[in-house]
Amino acid sequence: MNVLVAMSGGVDSSVAAALLLEAGHEVTGVTLRLWGGETDSGCCSVGDVEDARRVAAQLGVPHYVFNLSDQFEAAVVVPYAAAYASGRTPNPCVECNRSIKFGELLARADTLGFDALATGHHARVLRDHGSVMRLRRGVDAGKDQSYVLYMLGQRELDRTLLPIGEITKAEVREHAARLGLRTATKTESMDVCFVRREDRRDFVDARTSPRPGPMVDTSGRVLAEHAGVAGFTVGQRRGLGVALGEPRYVVAVDSRTATVTIGTRADLAVDRIVVRDLCWVDGAPGRETTLTVQTRAHGATGVGLLDGCVVHLREPMTRVASGQVVALYDDDLVVGGGIAA
Repeated sequence: MNVLVAMSGGVDSSVAAALLLEAGHEVTGVTLRLWGGETDSGCCSVGDVEDARRVAAQLGVPHYVFNLSDQFEAAVVVPYAAAYASGRTPNPCVECNRSIKFGELLARADTLGFDALATGHHARVLRDHGSVMRLRRGVDAGKDQSYVLYMLGQRELDRTLLPIGEITKAEVREHAARLGLRTATKTESMDVCFVRREDRRDFVDARTSPRPGPMVDTSGRVLAEHAGVAGFTVGQRRGLGVALGEPRYVVAVDSRTATVTIGTRADLAVDRIVVRDLCWVDGAPGRETTLTVQTRAHGATGVGLLDGCVVHLREPMTRVASGQVVALYDDDLVVGGGIAA
């Protein structure tokens, strides 16, 4: 099989390419140049491109660089800033997967005649009953990334390979060390690749028009003034600028009135989640189907009944910020998901 491997310059995608090569596939590496601005983390730096190139050379496979910075700006960066300015909390990695890796890059793989696209995500793609594609959690539960791939449907999964989903992160590093790959001990990138640490508010303010407003408690009493809703997200505890003797959290952000509401941890509990833009791996589940609900990449899960666009939770969960992903599972099988309204 002729496979195009998205090589980010990290150890996971390096080993994905190596495993495919060992399995007898014809491998070509490609690294995406996505962001030309300042960054102190992520998978978009000049050093990451060089690491990917050198790993490809070590493996003896061709390597190319695709400049998709304009597409990345339009599909990921601009919506990211707009979402925060509107009081929502986006997940840019999800949109990058949707629009760039499994959108633009997969389309290019098709055009160039590749049989499949492979990435270094910790998740598994399996063919069930001969034709139906399934997306499952990765074997390493602590590194599972199926949450950020919930939007992949049959067309994408049929053309996708995820080689490291069947092994643990420790095994990935062992494999890289055995091959002498330069990325074997490289640290993981954990932050948004186009925003410097602690600079989110400044990044968003520079691209939007921040509007000051009141910070209130759940009874509506004004506690303080804030500089703009982009600095806050539901569930946030630090950096609120108020001291009330016990922990307080952001429980709501209203961009229409520029109001940030804070409350206690108990005020964050909800028994239902409204979800928009639902999509399914292989068709919608039956009405009132019981599913596992995941609202953070590595957070605790809950159980709920899906009724239309509403998930009714069996036990209360912490409120999920508008704009965040709500992924739905049947055991370790990804059913689909959507965005918290």
